[in-house]
Amino acid sequence: MQEVKKIFHDYLAQQGLKSTRQREIILDEFLRFGSHPSTEDLYLKLRKKHPQIGYATVHRTLKLLAECGLAEGHNFGDGQTRYESCVDEKHHDHLVCTDCGAILEFYDPRIEKLQDEVARDHGFTIKNHRLELYGLCSKCSQKK
Repeated sequence: MQEVKKIFHDYLAQQGLKSTRQREIILDEFLRFGSHPSTEDLYLKLRKKHPQIGYATVHRTLKLLAECGLAEGHNFGDGQTRYESCVDEKHHDHLVCTDCGAILEFYDPRIEKLQDEVARDHGFTIKNHRLELYGLCSKCSQKK
């Protein structure tokens, strides 16, 4: 955790920005969130204990976390950017429920192997990739 905070503080200093207590609180809560929070999700959770932290501060801090490589923004089709921690994260893909918005992470080596084979067959070098599958989670499927 200290290394993560150092990365963030060093980035802020490089950008000529201050390391504030509010940014520290937002970083801590983001890392504890354990899912894919939007700005609003994180703000609503924070305001219970820290009503002095505004929505704009949460939004700007999440963008800073993404800029310095500690978070990654995703758009899962709900009109919001959702952020995911890049700290200690291994590669994974996402299953996104189009009814309830649940986001499930998964890793399947067969998919990774197939992607490599397709790229190789086309003389293509993969630098990065993102796989998102949209449909209904098991709970929403049972309701239908």
